[in-house]
Amino acid sequence: MALLEIKGLNKSFGGIQAVENCTFSVEAGSIVSLIGPNGAGKTTVFNLVTGLMPLDSGSVYFDGRKISGLQPHQITHMGISRTFQITRDLQELTVLENMVVQSKIKGFWDMFGTSMLKEEEDRAMDLLTFVGIDHLANEKSKNLSYGQKKLLEFASVLMSDPHMIMLDEPAGGVNPTLLESIIDRILQLNKKGITFLIVEHNMDFVMKISNPVICMAYGTVLAQGSPKEIQDDKRVLEAYLGE
Repeated sequence: MALLEIKGLNKSFGGIQAVENCTFSVEAGSIVSLIGPNGAGKTTVFNLVTGLMPLDSGSVYFDGRKISGLQPHQITHMGISRTFQITRDLQELTVLENMVVQSKIKGFWDMFGTSMLKEEEDRAMDLLTFVGIDHLANEKSKNLSYGQKKLLEFASVLMSDPHMIMLDEPAGGVNPTLLESIIDRILQLNKKGITFLIVEHNMDFVMKISNPVICMAYGTVLAQGSPKEIQDDKRVLEAYLGE
């Protein structure tokens, strides 16, 4: 059963067609990687799905309901959370506070109240423990290393209790040990029923964790299949090598 359905998406910027008639679906409980050369339109698709950009035409359905045209916070409340290529933590807040602003219960604007709910704090601490940075709960976000910020962002998207997580280059800039930790967490969450759609350039990561793999080029889907099928597809090689 398709959890996410993307139908005929189109998006242009100043006459440049970034996404063109892009159509694919993500099955519930799967881990799908979206690959392709730079400029293929992968992150733009993420932004269209999550409501950060208005689409020119086409539609997006999540769990059978149309979500294209909704605001980002509405899409989050429907069960989709995402990360970004560049982490978006709030530098002057602590790690724990960065977690709580992602909560469905409270959220950003209520952070200006007098206290955080015990329920939120407990959930945030459990998730920080899950990714291995609970010891940094009271540290300001600006003091974290790049890898620690990646883990914080990964933990924070879980605060809204999502059905699907969209990860934008989770392997980017992280060392092999941290990458193995991220892979392990993704697999654990997937076993609990969370669906993943991942944009990634690290092919070892993609081939280890994903099925199916979708390759984009020139704003549309070029090929889709198992990791081996994608590895053996001449169109995919040509898209990457420019032959």
